[in-house]
Amino acid sequence: MRRLGTGIGWRPEIADAVERLPGIDWVEVVAENVCPGHLPESLLRLRERGVAVVPHGVSLGLGGADRPDGARLTALAERAEALGSPLVTEHVAFVRAGGPLTASPRLEAGHLLPVPRTRDALDVLCENVRIAQDALPVPLAVENIAALFSWPDEELTEGQFLSELVERTGVRLLIDVANLHTNHVNRGEDPAEALAALPVEAIAYVHVAGGFERDGVWHDSHAHPVPRPVYDILTDLAARTAPPGVLLERDENFPGPAELERELTSIRDAVRAGRARAGAGPAPSAAQDPAGGGDATVAPPAQTGARERLAVSQAAVLSSLVAGTPVPEGFDRVRMRVQARALAAKRADVVAKVAPELPVILGEGYRAAFLDYARARPMTGGYRRDALDFAAHLLDSGRPASAASRRRLREWWLDRSGPAPRSGGRMTRAARKVLLRRV
Repeated sequence: MRRLGTGIGWRPEIADAVERLPGIDWVEVVAENVCPGHLPESLLRLRERGVAVVPHGVSLGLGGADRPDGARLTALAERAEALGSPLVTEHVAFVRAGGPLTASPRLEAGHLLPVPRTRDALDVLCENVRIAQDALPVPLAVENIAALFSWPDEELTEGQFLSELVERTGVRLLIDVANLHTNHVNRGEDPAEALAALPVEAIAYVHVAGGFERDGVWHDSHAHPVPRPVYDILTDLAARTAPPGVLLERDENFPGPAELERELTSIRDAVRAGRARAGAGPAPSAAQDPAGGGDATVAPPAQTGARERLAVSQAAVLSSLVAGTPVPEGFDRVRMRVQARALAAKRADVVAKVAPELPVILGEGYRAAFLDYARARPMTGGYRRDALDFAAHLLDSGRPASAASRRRLREWWLDRSGPAPRSGGRMTRAARKVLLRRV
């Protein structure tokens, strides 16, 4: 795998700016947001210039109790091949729970949630990573996530957990220094200790992102400037190893090109400072090859019952966050309430993005109506299904109050609930124009 250099997360909203930014060696795309047969023209132009494109998955749920879904793995592999990617990445996280292993309804988090750092969870994760590696045409790297809450009775630190994962599977690591900062604020974990425990030779690349603190809780928003402590962690990492690639993530509230360029310059400066501290000189260029991940030991299959035990515990946690059931014993109830509110808010925001007609039809009452709906109705089938279910719920309860708005909502639901939109996308384009005018 070649060295990547300096990169930025490609998003449609900043596609033009990304193409014009100087010194961009590679970009990362959210895998679920691109279609192999209809790649955006901007990505195609970047590829023609020799800019590498890495698909970054968010829905596989490798840390979940179930084995990875074959269709999701196939989709991720198709994107890697269509983009000519040197590797693909995912997360050490679970995103759904319930189902056959627990004989309970399947629940979707719509977000990346932390796995317990236990032997059971590590056994299951190693087996899931092996399954994914066998299904993918290029190497896999997995990312440490940010978390608002901790699991009780954990047996390993994050550094130990990730180090053993690498030893047992040979998987590469995507280290998010912003997430290390998040876990420092929210869970009291020392970033330096986590870095010291990592097998740095397995690092594929590094994420850098911003966030904000509210009431003593750090929110990894990807919508705010990168704070100084995150740059400091990047410098510490670069003092330990030359990172093969470093990437700036921004998912919303996009600044202008000049601000993006300043943050990229700050990232380069932080890496140079770390390499100077190490006395190693500058990091190698993007054209050179890095050392690969270490050879894996033979990873035994998960112990009998490990998946079932993990499934029960994850289902109980997710149900408390999205379905209002009691918080399991040993968890910080305040932090769990913060996480539950964050999940509901994200759910409302994403539904508004995938179905922009709904905020237009419902006006200022959209958010309150959606949060009221979400309190008693967990997501079970993804955000697009959630949008349809929300609209059906409103119509069944005789809302909105305005007859004209009810008629428009019913037309939208009929248009979107069939196998293909009847309007040819006209409603969506009109809604996006209204939202842009509001912004």
